[in-house]
Amino acid sequence: MRYELMLPHQIRKAIAQNWPVALPLGVLEYHGEHMAVGMDTLAVIKTLELFEQERDIVILPPFYYGAASYAVAPPEGTGSVQVGGNQLAPFGEELFYSLLRIGFRNIHAIVHHQTENFAAGMPTDLAFKTAGRQAIFRFLEKQRGEGWWGSETMADYYAGHAEGENFFNWVQVHPLMPAAMNGKYPFDHAGIGETSLMLALCPDAVDAARFADNTGWYTAGAKDASAELGQTGVAMIMDHLRSILKT
Repeated sequence: MRYELMLPHQIRKAIAQNWPVALPLGVLEYHGEHMAVGMDTLAVIKTLELFEQERDIVILPPFYYGAASYAVAPPEGTGSVQVGGNQLAPFGEELFYSLLRIGFRNIHAIVHHQTENFAAGMPTDLAFKTAGRQAIFRFLEKQRGEGWWGSETMADYYAGHAEGENFFNWVQVHPLMPAAMNGKYPFDHAGIGETSLMLALCPDAVDAARFADNTGWYTAGAKDASAELGQTGVAMIMDHLRSILKT
């Protein structure tokens, strides 16, 4: 369900049943002359909409204003919007803290931007990862008081952790395309892989008539994109979402 359309009794049901709460997290960035600047975020939104048809989930309003950077192209006339990680982290902390206060314990931010080295991290996902940890510590200290972890009530912490019980999993950040997709689907920027995803998920975001206007090396493969290839990628992404968005 879309969070902005939910009524309070539906929110209470989602909390009681521990529905996943998903934040589509992305940027507005130049993706060649042929593709919409919202591609990264749109890919997350559209796959979550497909997931919503299978399972109960809360989809938060998307956040488009991540750290796009100007590494691909300067912003003048191309549309990239850059908000640095130092500005993102405080926002993310307040957002996650608020969601914890509401009662959610199954919160996920899903990002598709600069995620090819996700373990090392890039500004957007690192900012929200930090924000999630900070929000959890802040929430637990407010709820349980200082010294909560060292109290006798936490004596089974490591045993529970080994069994998968971990309140630090209340807020998680994931790439839309996991490392398991490497070598199985093209990971690129505005090339055959991303263009195919958009043709499969949001064809209005692609204008094939503009392929010839591209000059960047990274867009060279875009002309070979297809909705069929995109559907292959979508299927892999859906398997990934099924593995991480559980009650």
